[in-house]
Amino acid sequence: FFSICVCVQEAKCGYAIILMALYWCTECMPLAVTALLPVVLFPMMGIMESGAVCVQYLKDSNMLFIGGLLVAIAVENWNLHKRIALRVLLVVGVRPALLMSGFMGVTAFLSMWISNTATTAMMVPIAQAVLGQLCATEAGQDERELQVEGKDNQAFELDTKAPQEEEINTKQDLRRRKERELKYQLLTKGMSLSVCYSASIGGTATLTGTTPNLILKGQMDEIFPGNGDVINFASWFGFAFPNMIIMLILSWLWLQFMYMGFNMKKSFGCGKKNEGDKEAFAVMKEEYRKLGSMTFAEGAVLTIFVLLVVMWFTREPGFMPGWATVLFNKDGAFVTDGTVAIFMSTLFFIIPSRPFCCGSAEEEEGEKKQKAPATLLNWHVVHERMPWNIILLLGGGFALASGSEASGLSQWLGESLAPLQSIPPFGISLLLCLLVGTFTECSSNTATTTLFLPILASMATAIRLHPLYVMLPCTICASLAFMLPVATPPNAIVFSYGNLKVMDMVKAGFMLNMIGILTINMGINTWGDAMFQLSTFPDWANITHGTKP
Repeated sequence: FFSICVCVQEAKCGYAIILMALYWCTECMPLAVTALLPVVLFPMMGIMESGAVCVQYLKDSNMLFIGGLLVAIAVENWNLHKRIALRVLLVVGVRPALLMSGFMGVTAFLSMWISNTATTAMMVPIAQAVLGQLCATEAGQDERELQVEGKDNQAFELDTKAPQEEEINTKQDLRRRKERELKYQLLTKGMSLSVCYSASIGGTATLTGTTPNLILKGQMDEIFPGNGDVINFASWFGFAFPNMIIMLILSWLWLQFMYMGFNMKKSFGCGKKNEGDKEAFAVMKEEYRKLGSMTFAEGAVLTIFVLLVVMWFTREPGFMPGWATVLFNKDGAFVTDGTVAIFMSTLFFIIPSRPFCCGSAEEEEGEKKQKAPATLLNWHVVHERMPWNIILLLGGGFALASGSEASGLSQWLGESLAPLQSIPPFGISLLLCLLVGTFTECSSNTATTTLFLPILASMATAIRLHPLYVMLPCTICASLAFMLPVATPPNAIVFSYGNLKVMDMVKAGFMLNMIGILTINMGINTWGDAMFQLSTFPDWANITHGTKP
């Protein structure tokens, strides 16, 4: 393939990328170890100096990722996410359609801020417990009804001495049991899928929600350094949050249709609650009661979290000067979203978990001394829960992009893809989304975006198309892996409970993939175009690619 290349450096860089792509897809080595290969390959091939490669592994996007993860770890450490989830579910109620919408809404919201895996691992057991209680209550209700019918027919049985009556009752019992088991089997499948799918969908709504979003920001800043911070927390949220809401509603409708049908009376409930609803509601209420009243630590974590989100939104809102522009960024981009994330997350290591007046007392040499309470977070907890491998994966992606620029591979790819200019832009976006959506089913979303985004950037520059027109939808599509249990950790978690078959996930996931791709492309051609001016080729994208060494 690379024998046609005039420049040896381009071929060398292409070989390194293909090698890493194979290792990432087959996972013959840990993903993070594969991400470190540019540190070895690029200097030995003469593509980049070692110092220039290594600096790619700790950029501003990595700091934003670390800050966001510290907030997520603090929320999980004090069970704040469980309190939020149960509180919302108590408000929503336990009728099937409302219960599914409640679980999907809560899961998506939590996945915007903490990891999709942690959210799914917490929500699935709650869903299983509630459905188990509903099933058990309905079984008890059926037994009581059969007993009442038996008593009513007792006199008739004595008079007529009809032995076939008992056989009829047994058949009725078996029929009701089979109907109930089938009903709750479908309901359990639908509820399990709704949790894992909404976790993946919710992660797309915020810049820190899932790794591919941060990879896009990092690649944009690396390949187009003069982009004027076009992707930040506020701008990403402005585009991705409405898209997430639409996808969530359509996904709920599809799962409702597949597993519950559209019987409005049974799904939404009309009139008084039955006994099953009350007992299932009691299960959630008991779980919430076990959490106790909100502690000082939970309140402190919630306050820091809210302040962080507010500071992210107001740093550079776009329609007016933000606080960072007024105070710090008059002469350059000194304060970024990463700066804010690290500043706020350091407060977890300063603020105590209890008021100082409530610290524990220790007796030393006959005297009681007040011991300062522990802080909201300590490094031991962070060290255990921080996914360090993802930080290396991010860095590996930035190193690949930098190597492609330095070797001239990006320029060669752009020139090779120039004939695509004859295809309408919406057609290019749709085809690329389908390609990425298919690829991410068999590979991690991080590896997918890392491999595709530099190529998409080169293609967009060559055909004079706004880079975000293809990079943004493909980044979100990389998170829409709904069809296979191995595609994402949330899928694997719900599959491990044994209620689902692979074909269940394929049938539901295929349609959701199509829904997601169409929704994203609708968004990029409507409010996305208005937000980012995607119909025009920006000046900052008109760059000169790296020269060949």
